[in-house]
Amino acid sequence: MEKFNSNSSFKEKLELETSFPALYMFKFIVPNGKENEIGALLPKNEMTLKSSSQGKYVSATIKAMMPDSQSIIDIYDKASKIKGVIAL
Repeated sequence: MEKFNSNSSFKEKLELETSFPALYMFKFIVPNGKENEIGALLPKNEMTLKSSSQGKYVSATIKAMMPDSQSIIDIYDKASKIKGVIAL
């Protein structure tokens, strides 16, 4: 139930600050080797990758046209199921 409440307030904020459809920038930190799993969440969009200084992690940025706030929340929910992923 707590997760729903946090999603609810995030959804509210998105709807107040964004006019949909909108270009949304997703940013994730992923363990090296998990980039393809993040890329699979939004396969038709370009992903920019940057490795950490020691190469253990990769910063992934994906810009995608999103139709509504729920679509954004759905992507974050799917990303949260990937082990070791941090959403920014």
